[in-house]
Amino acid sequence: MAGAERVVDTRVEATQSCAEQTNNALDEIAVGESFLLIADHDPIGLRYMLAAERPGVVDWELLDDGPPYWRVRVRKGETADAR
Repeated sequence: MAGAERVVDTRVEATQSCAEQTNNALDEIAVGESFLLIADHDPIGLRYMLAAERPGVVDWELLDDGPPYWRVRVRKGETADAR
């Protein structure tokens, strides 16, 4: 049985930006794994940044299209092996 999906909640006070938290979480998961990103703002800019910096690596599934919060399932895609 698989463990619970990791949650990256950028609404809580942190020493890292939303982008840093997301990049770190992405680096820590294996190809095919995912995490839930929760933000208090529309993370569309983050989606564009990831697409530019990691083309073909991130699958982005919008689950809740806020406000008051946005939830996104971020999955590391198969092309991550090529990096």
